[in-house]
Amino acid sequence: MVSGKPREAALAYIGLGANLGGPARQVREALDQLGTLPGTRLLSRSSLYRTEPIGFIDQPPFINAVARVETTLSPQALLAGLLDLEQRHGRVRGRANGPRVLDLDLLMYDDRVLASPELILPHPRMHLRAFVLLPLVEIAPLCVIPRRGPARMLLGACAGQGVERLEGVFAA
Repeated sequence: MVSGKPREAALAYIGLGANLGGPARQVREALDQLGTLPGTRLLSRSSLYRTEPIGFIDQPPFINAVARVETTLSPQALLAGLLDLEQRHGRVRGRANGPRVLDLDLLMYDDRVLASPELILPHPRMHLRAFVLLPLVEIAPLCVIPRRGPARMLLGACAGQGVERLEGVFAA
């Protein structure tokens, strides 16, 4: 709240992923819980996608999705809520790109561009990852990633990354 006025709602996109502890269940539960964050409402959610690991490949495939939320939280407060949600699911940070119970990434917050030690917006690698772009384009076909361009166009450069849409679209 600034000068007694409530903060205007922002549109944010969140990437979700898991490959341990029943990954599809973990992602579905986290999708349901996004709307429980203060001042946050889940607007839409993508289908679930099975994704081959990138980087550290000796691990199970991931289940990924993207959610669109409306929030009155600042980007930093939303990120803090996402990190808290990860911890409640048992996330322990270890090896980069390694196995995890739940990973929640703040991908975009309106069209804000931000670079701080805690948070970079838009997410610095989202434009390189089919497991982000496919579900993003599913729920926001005209989405434009600030300083990168239309998500649909960026998806073409991610061919062959081993991403498969699972059955069913999950409307919020």
